[in-house]
Amino acid sequence: MFKEFTSQIQLVNIKKSINSTISFSILREDLNHDLVSGNKLRKLKYNLIEAKKRKKDGLISFGGRYSNHIHALASAGKIYGFKTKAIIRGDEKIDLNSTLKFAHSCGMKLVFVSREEYKKKGDENYLNILSKKYPNYFIIPEGGTNILALKGCKEILNDITKEYNYICCACGTGGTLAGLSLSASNSQQLIGFNVLKNRQNLLTSIKKMVSTSNYTINNNYHFGGYAKVNEELIKFINNFYELYSVKLDAIYTGKAMYGILDLIKTNFFPAYSKVLFVHTGGLQGNKGIEELKGVKLPS
Repeated sequence: MFKEFTSQIQLVNIKKSINSTISFSILREDLNHDLVSGNKLRKLKYNLIEAKKRKKDGLISFGGRYSNHIHALASAGKIYGFKTKAIIRGDEKIDLNSTLKFAHSCGMKLVFVSREEYKKKGDENYLNILSKKYPNYFIIPEGGTNILALKGCKEILNDITKEYNYICCACGTGGTLAGLSLSASNSQQLIGFNVLKNRQNLLTSIKKMVSTSNYTINNNYHFGGYAKVNEELIKFINNFYELYSVKLDAIYTGKAMYGILDLIKTNFFPAYSKVLFVHTGGLQGNKGIEELKGVKLPS
């Protein structure tokens, strides 16, 4: 179902903006697929394989109105022959939302629920009811994060990434960082940049997924919380694109990249360290930020 792929590594000449001895590169996971790109492709890979194995003809999951996961799931369903259904938090109108409009165009059925009902998305009883209601659908958690997702994210790192001392990524549900922690070498330190304001929930979630200890979580660059942005962040993302021709999104990768460069400026990393940033994609989210904030971002 999925072809094997290895993402390219791009060396970034940070001396354009920072005088440092640090060697900084980006693992371009954002380029691994036209539509189902970045960590979403990794997370969905084994979920879709398992759905086929169980002879399910549909996929069902959960998300907010600008969810990268919902966007990717709708694309994957269309490409690989699955019906798709999404439980959407709130009552956003399809014709006013680029992400939901795209998902709908892929054939995804959208079910809008109250925020109170949406909070039940992880409850066993709620999921059992959902399974009985849609018996031919394979249920995937919010953000695509489960054991099967970790198996896919584990494959992000390989022989070509072993030379790096630090590996960094943006964190939402924590699935990508958890997967990376399973394949990082003993000499590598992982840093996850939390895009959520609630720091304890993320750490608790990751500890439930893996027993590794080769990672830390940085909570200093969430810019107010999930999908919260300000003028400084928008300016940084646009300036980074002008300098390095790399597009970042305002929800995940832009915040993480801001954090990494700030840590380099303040000499957090030892001299001559080699730092790798895993670009997890999610650029479709910029359209939503543009719609909400009336700003212009790379897309």
